[in-house]
Amino acid sequence: MTSAVPSPRTEAQAASREATAARSGRRSLAAALLSGALGAAVALLSSRQEWASGSATVPGGSFPLTATGSDVTGVPAALAIVGLAALVAVFAVRRAGRTLVAGLLALSGAGTVAAAVLGAADSAALDEKAAQVSGNTAATIGELGHTVWPYVGALGGALILVAGLLALRYGGSWPSMGGRYERDGTPRPRKARPVDPERPEELWKALDRGEDPTHED
Repeated sequence: MTSAVPSPRTEAQAASREATAARSGRRSLAAALLSGALGAAVALLSSRQEWASGSATVPGGSFPLTATGSDVTGVPAALAIVGLAALVAVFAVRRAGRTLVAGLLALSGAGTVAAAVLGAADSAALDEKAAQVSGNTAATIGELGHTVWPYVGALGGALILVAGLLALRYGGSWPSMGGRYERDGTPRPRKARPVDPERPEELWKALDRGEDPTHED
């Protein structure tokens, strides 16, 4: 007859698997936090840098113009902020909620990448500035050039995307905020108020509440 008691070897293997899973969870958690926070910072920094430059033709020559990332598109910066908020929210929710927030984190990263790459070749912001400077609404920018900063922003988005993918894959094993401040909806027992035997109206009120006014704690 086979004994139901686990052998020491089985217990050791189970403990080893649990320790390995715990180490994997801690590593993925650290990687996601670092990747998400760094990615958001890089994307926000990139949006404040010069993305494109050119010149507008004006009477007497040409006028140099530049456009920052926020001039070209505000999407990468906005999605970086959303991603940063989602990274924090991952630890405030559990189960299905955590999966949804992790998905939002990954989508924020993917959207940041797409917006930054599309903005790398966009000249609309400089064309608008050229029209304002020249006073000609049909004017366009000349000698258009682009910097590396849009691709730096895309790199930041990729880091946010990595954080989201890590949260989707390993988020179930990550810790969550303590629930000691959460209420489970269970009604709390009401503490009986002391009854003054010298006041008959207090005795009647205690009886109406279903309490025994003669009972002593």
